[in-house]
Amino acid sequence: MEWNATLYDHEHEFVSRYGRGLIEILNPKAGEKILDMGCGTGDLTHQLFLMGCEVTGIDASESMIGKAKEKFSDIRFICADACRFELNEKFDAVFSNAVLHWIKDQDAVLQNVYTHLKQGGRFVAELGARGNVEKIRTTLKNTLREHGFTNQADISNWYFPSVAEYADKLEQHGFEIRLMEGYDRPTILQSLEKGIVDWLEMFGSAFFRGIQDTEKVKILNEVQDKLKKDLYQEDFWIADYKRLRFWATKERR
Repeated sequence: MEWNATLYDHEHEFVSRYGRGLIEILNPKAGEKILDMGCGTGDLTHQLFLMGCEVTGIDASESMIGKAKEKFSDIRFICADACRFELNEKFDAVFSNAVLHWIKDQDAVLQNVYTHLKQGGRFVAELGARGNVEKIRTTLKNTLREHGFTNQADISNWYFPSVAEYADKLEQHGFEIRLMEGYDRPTILQSLEKGIVDWLEMFGSAFFRGIQDTEKVKILNEVQDKLKKDLYQEDFWIADYKRLRFWATKERR
């Protein structure tokens, strides 16, 4: 998937804003070596840097890493895949906000995180949970089918597990869970006029591959119109987010 780093910063800053609560769970200490996995344009990486951490940010998107380096030149950023990166060092903690649900091979990414943690190191992350943006996804897929784009409607590019499912995954890979919770997080979108359209432009671009721009615009507006009854409240567009966050530690196998 191609990421638009400028659109991400301008219209979807809520991703980083909500991630600050995850930093509180991480509870980083000055001098700790921390890996921000899926760092995007680097805002949360920068927060960790300001707290005195020796932080490295990685992301698979060249666009995101380029923007992060442009914004925060004092921080080490690396373009790398979360499943396959190889760094010749161990970290006190791996931090990951709103990234894991984009990764198909969960076994590979969890194994890689485990490998790069020091013994007793912390893995603190948040991802979409089962039912995340269900109304948006269902409406988009139904609308694509109505327009004859059945292949696009059948795309499955997110992984939204239940709490129990992901707890099992972590434990299978040698992690001991210290905290795990699922919760609803209705999220106000930035644009008052095009909240759903902008959200789909940013996060749902894979569904529109092979669709002409004129048809794409028509579908985007139709999806937003259909969702207005449920997701437009008090002059704001609200995405129906459900989240899962956890704190786990690397234990001996």
